[in-house]
Parts: sequence; structure tokens; C-alpha cells
Amino acid sequence: MTGIDTSSGGPAAAPWPAPSARAAVDATVSVPGSKSVTNRGLVLASLAAEPGWLRRPLRSRDTLLMADALRAMGVGIEEGADPDGGGEAWRVIPASLQGPASVDVGNAGTVMRFLPPVAALADGAVHFDGDPRAYERPLGAVIEALRALGARVEDGGRGRLPMTVYGGGALDGGAVSVDASASSQFVSALLLSGPRFNQGVEVRHTGAVLPSMPHIRMTVEMLRAAGASVDTPESGGEPGVWRVAPSALLGRDLVVEPDLSNAAPFLAAALVTGGRVTIPDWPAQTTQAGDALRGIFTAMGGSCELTGAGLTLTGTGRVRGIDADLHEVGELTPVIAAVAALADSESVLRGIAHLRLHETDRLAALAMELGELGCDVTETADGLRVRPRPLRGGVFRTYDDHRLATAAAVLGLVVDGVLVENVATTAKTLPDFPGLWTGMLGQTAPAPTAARRA
Repeated sequence: MTGIDTSSGGPAAAPWPAPSARAAVDATVSVPGSKSVTNRGLVLASLAAEPGWLRRPLRSRDTLLMADALRAMGVGIEEGADPDGGGEAWRVIPASLQGPASVDVGNAGTVMRFLPPVAALADGAVHFDGDPRAYERPLGAVIEALRALGARVEDGGRGRLPMTVYGGGALDGGAVSVDASASSQFVSALLLSGPRFNQGVEVRHTGAVLPSMPHIRMTVEMLRAAGASVDTPESGGEPGVWRVAPSALLGRDLVVEPDLSNAAPFLAAALVTGGRVTIPDWPAQTTQAGDALRGIFTAMGGSCELTGAGLTLTGTGRVRGIDADLHEVGELTPVIAAVAALADSESVLRGIAHLRLHETDRLAALAMELGELGCDVTETADGLRVRPRPLRGGVFRTYDDHRLATAAAVLGLVVDGVLVENVATTAKTLPDFPGLWTGMLGQTAPAPTAARRA
């Protein structure tokens, strides 16, 4: 296997004992705001011509890294209680973007890809650095696109972090070709800043089929809501080409939707225990990839009902295998794979080769960790083949990947003795996941137990 570090690296950290469900789950779980919407909203508000609000934003590692990076370039972001009630709200006050500045991207794809085009608009140098894994994640398409549009970027020829963008206070923009087959974020990154480029931007995708198209649709929808003129293939434009006209952006009052992808483990809990879970405020219409869970988990044996109270998923006590192309919703794969490992028949998860370039090599990691617990999992060229077998407890390594940690928690509901390594990594997009999880079960959060993989 390639792409993940399987060495022991010394004594294992104290893992989290995943709680078991002693009965069918019956709970209502309020999921925090969408990371994808929050970080796009922060970028657009920072580039607007007037102040704006983000209400019910997600407060997590990825979103705080985005906010701190924008502050470093001069944007005012005031955090506090919503003056109109209803939780937290952030006031975003645009400013003339300035360097020198230093940006810590952590391991957040949205920060490392969305902000270099913003930095090209700053007056001065902006240096980007991040976690060790961030050095391995692809960024070259954004770097080369910025150079083609007139920006100066110094990356030592790596096409990856660390790097410095030397902003000139403006960017000509215009037409650029990008192979975004490794990440739809390459397209979104250029579109988000496009209204501020002197000529706008025309992004032409030149590679294989784009993954995660719902995220590009989210970017387009949010741009239009902020006043931008966007031409897309779906609106009658040229296939594989997106155009954003130069314009001023409006300061919006944006209410952030719940993160539907982060609802995946909670809905899965209903499916694998034959119970019922309701997620309040599930939108009737959305561009979030997580909305696909309704169809996927129905195909795997559950039933869904969307009402004014939210989305309720009810399990039947039976979990079916699935043959699914997850190309557009790859971020859902870890939890779907965990559910598939508990099914009564084989599953084939296809169209997700790009997951090898995410927070970790998710395909290799899932094959390894599910296999260690007894499942028969085979990597394919573009996905996973999951053949359920009786599972046993053990340490489930997460490789600092939040979605692997939540997948492990799903397994722990029905498999005794599952220990989740570094459950704290879930704070990347889902603050206090252990508290939400045990609250769903009506339990007290268990203390970590020191253990080592046998």
C-alpha cells in the first residue's frame, strides 16, 4: 500500500473507546454549520465592497485557519453572539489587502487553494505554510494558473507548499486552462476571486472528469448571490468552461446551512442500529454534497423523510450492500465504507480515485483499517470493493483524517472494542464530535484508554 505511513512511530497515543449502542438509536442531533459554506462565505465577504455577516458559521480548525489568514491580510472579522439571536455571528469588514503576511493552512484544502488568488490581490508578499501532509497535497494547478493570469509565485519549483505569493494589489486575470481532475477546489479557487480581477476570469478545465461537482455548483451559487455574473456549462455556456465577469461584490447577510456531510455518521447510526435520527434544519434545496446521503442510505436499507422538523432517517435493522459511483460526493466515502462493512452483501464504491490525494490516502487507509478489524476490502483502480465479514475490536488508525475518525465511531456502535486513534482530529470540521456522539447515545463521554495495535 502507498500513500499512508503505516509505521508504529513509537508508543500509540491514547485512543478513544468508541461507544457501543446497546439499543436502537433514537435521537435528534443538531449538526454545526457547513465548513464549505463558511469558508466560501468568508472569502467572498472579504472581497466585497461593504461589510457583511456570516450567521451560524462553523467554528472549527479549518474555518478558524481561514479567518486568521484573512485577518493577516488586513480583513476585519469580528466574532460574537448574533445580535438578532440564534447563536454565533461573524461580522466581516473588507479592507485593502496587505502584505507582508503569513498564512498557516493547516491541512485545509480550502485554505491552501482558495487563498493564493486572494493573496495575488494583496499589496505585498503572502507566505503560505502548513502541516506536513499539506506539503504532499496537489497545489500546482492553482500556482500555474495564477502565473498565467499575471501573478508572481515562488514555490521552489515544487508545485506545492511552502510558497510565497507576491501580490501587486491587483491581477489582470483573463482566460486560463486548468487540469482540475485532482480537485474541484482548483476551479472554485479561481472563480471566488475572479470578480476582483481586472478582466474577470475564464477557467477552462482540460483534464479528466471533474470530481465533486456539487462544490463547484456551491461556489457558483454563492458568487451569484453576492452579485457576480457567472456563466457556466449548466447555464448554457461552453462545456468545461466557467466565466466570471469583473464586478463589485455585495456584503451579504448569510445564514450558514448545517454541514450535511458531517451529518453522515449520525444518520449512519440510525441505519446500522435499526433506529431513528433527525437532523434539524436540513435544507429542502442545497448544493451540498451531503444531500446525496438521502438516496445512498435509502439504497442501503433506510428510509428518509424531510419535514419541517428536519431530515429523519429510520433504519430497518437490515443494511444492504451498494454499487455506487461516488465521484461527485467522495467526501462521504469513509462513512459509507464503514456502513458497507456492516452490510449483508458486497459493496462496490467507484469513481473516487481522487481520494488518494485528500487529508490522507483515504482508499489505502480504509482498506487497511477495515481489514485490520476483519473486513475483506480490496482497493480498485478507482475505489473500493467491500466484502463484509464478522468484525472484531481493535485500534482504528485515522492518519489525522477527520472522516476516518467518524467512520470508526460508526463501526463502534455495533462492534465491541473499537478504539479510535486521535479522535481529536474531528475538530478539523466537527467541533466536539465525541460529545455530540455520546450525547446522541445518551451516554457520558468515555475516557481515553491507552492501547497499542496488536
